[in-house]
Order: sequence, then structure tokens, then C-alpha cells
Amino acid sequence: MDSLLSALLLGLIEGLTEFLPISSTGHLLIAQHWLGPRSDLFNISIQAGAIVAVVLVYRQRLWGLARGFLSDVEQRDYVLKLIVAFAITAVLGLAVSKAGIRLPETVTPIAWALLIGGVLILIAERITAGRVDSTRITWTVAILVGVAQVVAGVFPGTSRSAAAIFVAMLAGASNRPAATEFAFLLGIPTMFAATGYAWLRDGGQGGEAWSELAVAFVAATVAGFAAVRWLLGYIKTHRFTGFAWYRIGLGAALLLGLPAGA
Repeated sequence: MDSLLSALLLGLIEGLTEFLPISSTGHLLIAQHWLGPRSDLFNISIQAGAIVAVVLVYRQRLWGLARGFLSDVEQRDYVLKLIVAFAITAVLGLAVSKAGIRLPETVTPIAWALLIGGVLILIAERITAGRVDSTRITWTVAILVGVAQVVAGVFPGTSRSAAAIFVAMLAGASNRPAATEFAFLLGIPTMFAATGYAWLRDGGQGGEAWSELAVAFVAATVAGFAAVRWLLGYIKTHRFTGFAWYRIGLGAALLLGLPAGA
């Protein structure tokens, strides 16, 4: 396949899946299994496009939090919880990275993570279905969501957004839009930090064509913006069960179709 078209497809996949609870890392690794592997520089660049997309979607909310930090107790409390959750993610994530704790990025563990994650989403939806609707983000929610992001990073195919959203719901923020908003806002500094760290670690070396990087970045930004806007509307009236069955179906299909040792 033409490398420019491959870059476009990978950018679209990253943008469409980064903030949906179906694992962008899993989908990218699966896609690159057939389209050919890409450098860390490439993967970092398209992830940055997804970050830009979610910042654009939440620009008014971010501006409101910035303006109200000093004058509004509720806004300040929310920001502080984001900061604590991010600090937990950063410290534990760095420790995990230094320790080299991570599953191999091959298709088989990703398939299992997709399948098991889908089952866990169904269980989480069942548990929270009967609870009183709550939009409150407590300190317990903030701390556990921070830990959940690290766990998701260790297991490719888990989905950072899924882990954050469902841990928030199980920990008390049972309102889907509220849990999703906290997970997405926390994802902004988390992904910026991960992208910056990877760039500094690898020195921006990847041998990628800048035209391909640009195409993939723009594709990830546009697709990410559309995906986040769609999801925020969807979850106002729908549960996450559709995503769970998608994960289960994809994971099962991959396991059934994989050759031994893949």
C-alpha cells in the first residue's frame, strides 16, 4: 500500500479510537500488523493530533476552569482533583516505565485485553445501572482514575479512556457524561506528558517523511474532533454496552483467526 495512504489510514484510526472505550493503541497495533510498523515518532505525532482534537472540543470548559480557579471554589476543587489524578498517573507511570513493566505489543495479548475489557464494561454497566445518578467527582474517584490510567498503559488493548471512565463510574461518579468529561480532561495533560516524554526519550528520531507525518496528524485531529463530539452526544441517551460487544467481537475474531505465536 502507498505509504501516504497508509499514514492517512493510521491517522484516522488513531483519531477515531483514541477517546472511544475500544483502545486506540490496540487498533493501531492491529492495523500496523498489516499496514507495516511505524516509528515511535509517527505514533507520537498522531497521538498529538488526538490531543489537539480534545482540547478544541473542551476549549470552553478549559477556559472556564482557568478563569474560575481563583474565584470559584467548585472550579478550583475540580482542577485540584485533575492535578492530583495526573500526578498519580505521572509518578506511577514513570515508575512502571523505568521498571520495564509492560506486556509485549503483539496481537494476541491485545485481543485478550479487548475481549476481557468488553466483559468488564458489561459488568460495570450492570453494577452502576441501579445507582442514583451522581455527577460528583470525589477525591476517591480522582485517585482511582489516576491509578486506572497507569494500569491501562501496562496492558495494550485495555483503553485508557475506558479504564478511566468505568473506574470513575464504579467509584461514585455514576453519571456517564460526568465520568467521561473527567476522564477526557485528565487525558489532555496525561497524553501531552506521555508524548513529550517519548519525544525526549527517543530524540524525535524515526526516519519518517514529514509529508506523511503531516497527513496523519491532520487526519487524527479531524477524526478525533468528530469522534469526541459524537460520543458526548451519544452517551447522553445510551449506555456503553455497544462498545463492550464490539470489543468482545473483535477480540474473539482476532483470537480465532490468529496463527500460533502471533
